[in-house]
Amino acid sequence: MDHTEPLRLPAPCVVVLVGPGASGKSTWAAAHFAADSIMSSDRFRALVGSGEDDVTASTDAFALLDEVVRMRVARGLTTVIDTLGLDTARRVGWLALARRHGLPCVAVVFDTPAGECRARNRGRPKRIPADVLSAQLRSFASVRAAVAAEGFDSVLTPQPVRVVPAAFVSAQSSAQSSAQSSARSSAQSSERSSAQRQVDRVEPAGLRFGLHIGSFGFPGGAAAAGSALREIAVAAEAAGFDAIYVMDHFRQIPQVGRAWEDFLESYTTLAYLAACTSRVRLGALVTGITYRNVGHLGKIIATLDVLSGGRAVCGVGLAWFAAEHAAYGWAFPPVGDRYALLEDALQVLPLLWGPGGPAFRGAVLDLPETACYPRPLQEHVPIVVGGSGERRTLRLAARYADAANVFGDLATVARKLAVLRQHCLEAGRDPSAVQLTHLSTALVGSSDAEVASLVERLRPRRQDAGRFAAAVHAGTVSDHVGRFRELADAGAAEVMVRLADLTDPEPLDRMAKVIAAFR
Repeated sequence: MDHTEPLRLPAPCVVVLVGPGASGKSTWAAAHFAADSIMSSDRFRALVGSGEDDVTASTDAFALLDEVVRMRVARGLTTVIDTLGLDTARRVGWLALARRHGLPCVAVVFDTPAGECRARNRGRPKRIPADVLSAQLRSFASVRAAVAAEGFDSVLTPQPVRVVPAAFVSAQSSAQSSAQSSARSSAQSSERSSAQRQVDRVEPAGLRFGLHIGSFGFPGGAAAAGSALREIAVAAEAAGFDAIYVMDHFRQIPQVGRAWEDFLESYTTLAYLAACTSRVRLGALVTGITYRNVGHLGKIIATLDVLSGGRAVCGVGLAWFAAEHAAYGWAFPPVGDRYALLEDALQVLPLLWGPGGPAFRGAVLDLPETACYPRPLQEHVPIVVGGSGERRTLRLAARYADAANVFGDLATVARKLAVLRQHCLEAGRDPSAVQLTHLSTALVGSSDAEVASLVERLRPRRQDAGRFAAAVHAGTVSDHVGRFRELADAGAAEVMVRLADLTDPEPLDRMAKVIAAFR
């Protein structure tokens, strides 16, 4: 990337254009924003009057503009206000409206030379009256000074911009840093021995990437699920993913889809994936601790480790889906009892995978012996605790696990890491011994146009494009490189990524370009 990288504005936002007639506002807006997001006073004149130049319709046009802007901002939609912007009361009113609804609001000031404005005006089929344009130009100097003091989040000049989900706004410099780092790494890699490069492929340096599969609605239905999963797993390894994870549920969760959608059992699926792959680690993110007898769970994971050649990861969590428990007839204990069970499990699982077979008696578990043959091939099966609870869940991770898996924005990740480290110190463990991992959804496109096309194809009918794009982190390869670099800088050792459009291997080709920036 270079210095021409567009400035990123958060979606949704309000953009107020400020400048005299013929200063280029409409041309600039059309080049950088979707037509439906631009609220033009000229267009509203044409709607309520005889045409865009019908000045007799101005009062009604501005009344309609204000009402439409109010409704759009209330709905949280990106809104570009394309009018002169020379009226202080109107500007301040739009800014206050954005503040009431929690939207960022920026002003773009078009300080176009007076001679250029007049020349453009002369070239128009229907000109602004010369005296009117002159009055606008005379007043602009005081307007320009006033805008700077009115409290906008930013006051910009007309430059290239992109409206992106908030997660990508600050990722611009991070992406550039990562690209430069990748270039240096590429130059250095030519000096490495082939043996070292092989080690790097097995245990890559830097941020690790896990593919999280949480939907199984493949084209062709259940009959095609096996072949689709195999193709995806092979493509994931080729793309550079370090691990593949599946959700441990028995029907689709409401955050992702509908209860009657196809959903595969986790550990059967992981065993199948072990046969389809050769390098990636495999695990459930995360196993609900109430779903299986804990001794049996230890046996399942040990078997997965043996059959995968030592690639199992043990993810465990508190379990939360009460409706699923009820549907299958499982008890759903109170949260305190589930925490007790989880803590017992975190202590007994390593015993099941270790030498001998000592008895274990915990708060709720009583195992007369912990025999498990064959033992896992790994000397130590990594344990990941899922959940963000700062008082109890992260404390358990600090005491017993190798990693804690959380989700949230950068500020959340930084806070969770600080809490995790403090719990480690209190437990007498080296904070570096317990990593933080991060789970999120991503939609990756090769260009802005492809991102927009993917968003339009995938978004629910009743959800606007901007809100959906933010929910799935829809962005270009460069956007995602920046976001993941920021997560790494915030302390994430691994990012687990659910690709919103993963029904075939194609999205993995785009994600491979993101991963390559970290290798």
